[in-house]
Amino acid sequence: MNMKRLALSLVVLSFALTGCSQVTMLRTQEMKAVGTDVQVAVLSNLDSSVQYLSAQNDSLRAELDSVKALLATNKRMMAEITMLSRRMGDESERNDSRQEEIIYRLDMLLGKSDKILAKKVVVSGAPQAPMSMDSLEREAEKLVEAEAMFNTARSDYHRGEYKLAYSGFKQVYEQMKTGELAENSLYWMALCLIDAKQKDKAKKVLTSLSDAFPDGQKTCSAMFKLASLHAEDGEVDLQKQYLQKILNSKNCASSAEFEQAAGILQELLESGPQAEIKPIEAPAQ
Repeated sequence: MNMKRLALSLVVLSFALTGCSQVTMLRTQEMKAVGTDVQVAVLSNLDSSVQYLSAQNDSLRAELDSVKALLATNKRMMAEITMLSRRMGDESERNDSRQEEIIYRLDMLLGKSDKILAKKVVVSGAPQAPMSMDSLEREAEKLVEAEAMFNTARSDYHRGEYKLAYSGFKQVYEQMKTGELAENSLYWMALCLIDAKQKDKAKKVLTSLSDAFPDGQKTCSAMFKLASLHAEDGEVDLQKQYLQKILNSKNCASSAEFEQAAGILQELLESGPQAEIKPIEAPAQ
C-alpha cells in the first residue's frame, strides 16, 4: 500500500515538474520576444535620431558654405571698392589738374593775359599782328575737344579696350603735340601697348616720351617702366641704365620712382659684380 502511494506521488511530481518546465520555456520565449521587440524599437529610434542628426548636419554645412561664400563675396567686393576708391581718387586729382589747366589756358586765350595777347608771330624775320580772337577761340575749342577725347580714351582703357584706347590717345597726341595732354597721351599709349603684350612698341613710345618731355610729369614713371620692361626681357644693363637716369634726374628726386629705383639698383649692386654698375650720383639740386 505504501509502495503504491509512493509511486503515485512520483508520477504526480513528474507531471508537476514537466508542467513547470513547459511554463518556464514559455516564459523564456515570451521574454526573448519582448527583448527582441525592445531592441527593434531602440534600433528604430536610434536610426531615426541618426537620420535627424544627419539632416541637421547637412543643413548646418549648407549654411556654413553659404556664410563662407558670402564672406568671400564681401572680401572681393571690399577689394574692388578699395581699388575703385583709389582709382576715383586718382581720377579726381587728374581731373582737377586738367580743369585748372583748361581754366588757366582759357583765361590766357580769352585775353586775361597780356603776354599772350601781346605775343607776335615772326615769319622770315618780319613781325606779324597778334593772334586774333577767332584764333584764340579755335585754340580753346581745340583744347576742350582734346580733353574730351583723352577722357574717352581713358574710359576705354579701363574697360579693357586697349586698341580703341590707344587710337584715342594717339589722336590726342597728334592733335596737341606739346603740353601736358600730349605727354599724358604718350604715357597712356605705352600702357595700352604693355597690356596688349606689345612691349617692344611700348618701349619706343616711352623712350619718345622721356626724350620729348625730359622734365615732364610722366618722365620718371616712363623711365621706371622702361627699366621694368628691360628687366622682364633680361636686359639688365639697360635696366640699370634707366634706373641710374632716374637717380641722376633732378626732376625725379622727390618722386616715388626715385626711392624704388635706388632700392632696386642697390640690390643689383649687391647681387652682381660692382664693376658693371657706375657709382650712383645724387640728383642735381
